[in-house]
Amino acid sequence: MVQKAKILLVDDRPENLLALEAILSALDQTLVRASSGEEALKALLTDDFAVILLDVQMPGMDGFETAAHIKRRERTRDIPIIFLTAINHGPHHTFRGYAAGAVDYISKPFDPWVLRAKVSVFVELYMKNCQLREQAALLRLQLEGGGKATVGDTKEPAGLLAELSARLAAVEEQAEALSKQLDDDSADAAAVATAAHLERKLTGLRRALDALEPGTGSGAASLPSPN
Repeated sequence: MVQKAKILLVDDRPENLLALEAILSALDQTLVRASSGEEALKALLTDDFAVILLDVQMPGMDGFETAAHIKRRERTRDIPIIFLTAINHGPHHTFRGYAAGAVDYISKPFDPWVLRAKVSVFVELYMKNCQLREQAALLRLQLEGGGKATVGDTKEPAGLLAELSARLAAVEEQAEALSKQLDDDSADAAAVATAAHLERKLTGLRRALDALEPGTGSGAASLPSPN
């Protein structure tokens, strides 16, 4: 069973949160509400999120300040942030959003289809990265076990490597298809860069896995970081 991604919705107005939930419910992911910047930061302490939709104008800690806190934390600094604002103050205001670490800056009222499409891209990238981390963890266990099957695993080393290779091939194929889709749709530069980063990590993992194949003479391949 595939675990759902979590999407953090941050807005001080309940009606806006309700509208976002209505728009994003079709993605069939877990939507988490936060009615303030402080509440959002608290949620980020314990849960991992694929993307954050952050309102700019909020009483107390506004969206810019909330984003600054998110980007200062090592655990959360790489989570994509999409700013939502009801007021358009021009290029300077938009630049401030990007400077705060946002991957996108959308003015209300926004097109529901466009917002859903943008969020779906980051959800898909998040899911692919999760798959990559799982493959890296399995491969790391294989390396630490010196080529032996782990406890409770009846597969021979060669069989385990073949299974890992097949799983990795499936992720590689999906990542390639996603990259082509991003190119075709002229997607945001941030999404394209994230997809390219994922493909580089997959390439490194494939090299590490190939190094474990019999006859390569390498039993201590270096694993790429999944982050």
